[in-house]
This record gives sequence, structure tokens and C-alpha cells, in this order.
Amino acid sequence: MPVLYQPDTLFAEGRFHDGAGLLVGDDGTIDRVLSDPKRQAPAGARLVALPGKALLPGFHNVHSHAFQRLIRGRTESVHTGGRSFWSWRGAMYHAAAHLSPEEMYAVARACFLEMALAGTTTVGEFHYVHRTPHGAAYDDPNTMACQVIAAAQSVGIRICLLRSAYQRAGFEKAPDPGQRRFLESTSEFLSAVEELHSRFHTAQAWVGVAPHSVRALPIAAVEPIAHWAHERGLPCHMHVSEQVAEVEECIREYGVPPVRLLADAGLLDRRFTAIHATHLSSPEMDLLAEAGATVCACPTTERNLGDGILSARELMERGIPIAFGSDSQAQIEPLEDAREIEYHLRLREQRRSLLDGIDGQPLAARLFDSATLNGARALHANAGTLERGRHADFFTVALDDISLAGSHGDDLLPAIVFGMRAAAVADVCVGGEMIVRDRRHPQREEIVTEYQEIARRVWTEPQPAMREL
Repeated sequence: MPVLYQPDTLFAEGRFHDGAGLLVGDDGTIDRVLSDPKRQAPAGARLVALPGKALLPGFHNVHSHAFQRLIRGRTESVHTGGRSFWSWRGAMYHAAAHLSPEEMYAVARACFLEMALAGTTTVGEFHYVHRTPHGAAYDDPNTMACQVIAAAQSVGIRICLLRSAYQRAGFEKAPDPGQRRFLESTSEFLSAVEELHSRFHTAQAWVGVAPHSVRALPIAAVEPIAHWAHERGLPCHMHVSEQVAEVEECIREYGVPPVRLLADAGLLDRRFTAIHATHLSSPEMDLLAEAGATVCACPTTERNLGDGILSARELMERGIPIAFGSDSQAQIEPLEDAREIEYHLRLREQRRSLLDGIDGQPLAARLFDSATLNGARALHANAGTLERGRHADFFTVALDDISLAGSHGDDLLPAIVFGMRAAAVADVCVGGEMIVRDRRHPQREEIVTEYQEIARRVWTEPQPAMREL
């Protein structure tokens, strides 16, 4: 039986349509947007009334490390997190070292629940905790990955499991002891990801590859992994040029910066997503544009770590799609990431509206597309917009929420993008099924209680001495 979702207003084709409805078929895909539901709805369609709400396509979180939700608030002083990304990694290693497969499931569930409550319907999980706490292989090398996938399925969101390859601590450096759960040879990785792909290739859960970075993986190891994904038409994501030190060390080892290295190896194409990309040269941006690649910015993490400011205008002017990710989970609010790529530029340039009008697109619409449509593109998800044949993945916002009160018509999307708090999200629907209804997820209490117990245990364990690298 088709279902008709009837909000006060619905966002499609770049604007809000008052009184429109969304008709969803039995298969969980969008049949069509109805401009006059009373007249156009088919006989027998089940009505889901959503009074006082606006309906919009769901967010796509392109870059997540779910277990790092444990770190939030734990590294915000020089004593616990140091002064750089390199010292912050000590706390990350501590969190990674203390999770059993069952605990990884519970922590990931809490992280994905928070995403769902903020309107996220699909996550790209950049997963690199593969081995036991002592560094041994599990009997099933995908034990931890399967727990993360199960966590997303439990919450109800879609997941692209981006299985990450990791082999060293940095350019020409041996692995750090804190990385022992991440490490696999190239042959071990390819065998494991092939098996994982054979298990998960549905619209709810699918697989991509993530050669971690050119600092964590020599280019000779990146090449066969990227080619494996290319042959199967799967996403390939990599951390690229996140820190100045990474770029400098890549030049010392290979003679060229990261993007040029990847381009010379023939690894850039439309399936490639460069994560962070905060320190790109103009020629490197040109290479990404020529390849049709995507950039995934993670502004709430990049500002937390002091990584740098994305050159968003230069990327957009080249037609490079920008998507967003929550990365270290310092904050899980998709629109905070969206607005920050503009706000960071305003602070640097001391001017306003720097991303407005590129290719004639209004600023709010451009940022919203980045959080939805561009994210779907990067994850190979059939969603991101309310069009016929796309998955019926959407969220609603309460129009009487204090952060949105008084906004309507042409003012509503800018108010949502630049002023809405995550708590205004009322309902979340994935494949035509409500996973959040009136701000409530049916497993919320269980998930939160279990997560709290694990977090207390992890942080009562002694941490290794912090060191700047």
C-alpha cells in the first residue's frame, strides 16, 4: 500500500512547496511529489499527517569514525590532548584499544543514534579497527566491521562501510603500538574486503574502500586497493592533505604532494572522495576537478583539531562537489558543518557571503545540497533529493521550534541552514519507514544507558603518556 506523507511544506527542486505531499511506494522509494495531494493521491494510499512540519531530504554523513564518539570532551586541554593533531591521537588510540566487538557495536549505536536524531539517514563509516586489542587477527577479519554495520541497521540508518587499510605511523615510519588494531598487509586487506563485499551489497548496507592516507599507507599499497574498488564500481575514500606536516612529508618521500601523487598513479576518478583536503594547491584542485572527484569537509573536527580552513570557494568555482562528515564526532550536527565552511572563510577574509552566487546558486541551497545530494553522490546512495525512484529518506523539522519560529517561504531554507538547532528535527524516515517519530527513537534509552556504562569503563583505564609526534 502506498503511503502519503503530508507536511505543511516540502522541499523539492530547490524550493519549498506549501501543501505538497510525498507519495512513497511499497518498495520504499519515492513515487512522486504531489502538488495537490487531495486530488492526486491514489485510492487506498495510507495518509501520514505531519502538521506544523517541513519535510526535507535526509542528510548524508560521508566521513565518520564512530568509536571516536568516546573521545568527545576528553581532549580539550593541553594536559589531555596536547596542542596538535599528533598528540591528540594518543587519546584516540586509547579509545580504540579498549573496545570488544560487542562494545564497538554499542558505541557505534550511540553515535548513529545521535546522527539519526539530527536528520542523518546514511553514514559513510571510515572503519579501521580490525584486529584484537593485542593486534592478532580475529577468526573472521571482518568481526569489527560487521558489528558497526549491525549497529547502523539496529538504529535504522543506511551505511556504506568504507573498510580502511592502514600499515604505518607515517612517511617511512614503523607502526606505532597504538595502531596495532588497525594494521593489515595489502593481501590481508583485499581478502577481507572482498569477503565483506560479498556479504553486504544491499541498499541498506554496502561496502567501499578507504586506503587511509598516503602517510599511513605507501603508494604501492594504495594502488591495488584503489584498483580493486574501481573494477567493482565502489567508492574509494582517502584522507588527503589534512595537515601541513602531511604534505611536507609526502613531498620529502615522493617528491610531490598527495593529490599529485594519486593523480600520477591514475587513482583519481568520480568514485574518489578526498577527505579534509584543507591544504591543497591550485594545481591539485585542478586535478580533482578534472577527475570529477568529491571533497568531504569535516569542519567541526577540523576546527577542533586545528587542521586548517577549507578553500571552499576555489573548490566550488572549479565545480568540485563538497560533502560533509562528522569525523571524530566532536559535534554531530550536519548543518553546523555546512555553515562553518562559509563562516570560517568569513573569519579569514573579514567579509560575508563568500560562497553565495557561485554558478548562480544561492548560498543556503548550495550548502544544503552539499549536506544531502553531494553526500549521496560520494557514498553511491540512491537518495539525497526527493525525486521519483530515489529512496524515501527524509526528515521533518518542527516549524514552531524556537530556532525556526517566524520563518517561512523563501526565508525558511536559509533559516534552517544557518540557524536551526538539531533538536528541531522531529521525524526521520529511511526507505519510507519512520525510525524517529516526534523526536523519539524506540531504542534511545537502551542505547544511551549501554553507552554510558562503556564510556565510564574506558576512561577509568590508565592512559599511556601523551607525547607530541
